Amino acid sequence: MRRSPAPVLLSLLTLLSLLLSASSWRPWPHLKANKTDLALGNNKKFEGSSDFVHLKYHMGPVLTADITVHTIWYGTWQRRQKKIIREFLSSISAADSKPPSVAGWWKTVQLYTDQTGQNISRTVHLGAEKNDRFYSHGKSLTRLSIQSVIKSAVTATTRPLPTNPQGGLYLLLTSDDVTVQDFCGQVCGFHYFTFPSIVGYTLPYAWVGNSAKLCPGVCAYPYAVPEYMPGLKPFKSPNGDVGVEGMISVIAHEIAELASNPLVNAWYAGQDPSFPVEIADLCEGIYGTGGGGSYTGQLMDDHDGATYNMNGIRRKFLVQWVWNHILSYCTGPNALDQ
Repeated sequence: MRRSPAPVLLSLLTLLSLLLSASSWRPWPHLKANKTDLALGNNKKFEGSSDFVHLKYHMGPVLTADITVHTIWYGTWQRRQKKIIREFLSSISAADSKPPSVAGWWKTVQLYTDQTGQNISRTVHLGAEKNDRFYSHGKSLTRLSIQSVIKSAVTATTRPLPTNPQGGLYLLLTSDDVTVQDFCGQVCGFHYFTFPSIVGYTLPYAWVGNSAKLCPGVCAYPYAVPEYMPGLKPFKSPNGDVGVEGMISVIAHEIAELASNPLVNAWYAGQDPSFPVEIADLCEGIYGTGGGGSYTGQLMDDHDGATYNMNGIRRKFLVQWVWNHILSYCTGPNALDQ
């Protein structure tokens, strides 16, 4: 559910925390995942393998309908920053992008099914947006006030965001001058669902913050490095904005988990639904072959020296891998053959 600071040892810590979990199982053993339709391609070098990870399906819904992302831009955003994030979101369904692609990464997310065997949708649309440039709830937000920001967006008197609990996904992005509860110390982003008592609806949402001024070495790694790692050179970002570059992977992390666990009762590991270990948590910090700990794995360099691991429609991005429950590995479209 939450995206922990990087670099991390979460992959190893997660494995240790799950040693006592029950055996892995699928609720409908007569149903098979659509592995033929959702082929991962020829590259089959995967990281993070473990028999100790017991990811379970807990009978809740996943996002099988076409997904529409409604973005709330909270604070001050440059037009260029919005374009980078919009293109990443649009790239999720851009099947004709040059491989390895963001759309190829989403194929692993698509492998997750509901109790009828229906897969997560391959289609992710950009929906309506709302600009909150005047910081309607201040420059310091709590987890609960984040829901109040969403309420303001869906109940606005002019151009309110549509409310679509089935396929709507609400993405609240805070600018680099906004602090959020637990931001930088414990999380770089998180997802949950809104409370009807606050918002009036139960809507799956995610929050991600721009860490450029507050903690780039924590939430924009490896395009910035922590102060406690002197001598480590940050990677060059492909889109020229370290804060937004860091947000991209966190947004991917949260959207993958929202699709597979929107109401926190579908796909997760561990015994505590209030603190689930989800499909992106299991691969935290892994971006390529050999990744784990503070090592990102093998990545690619552009002609100008920028580092990335996936292609979008026109831009390049660095996106963490996600857990493949069929193979019991972390997988990504940029995996190398051996």
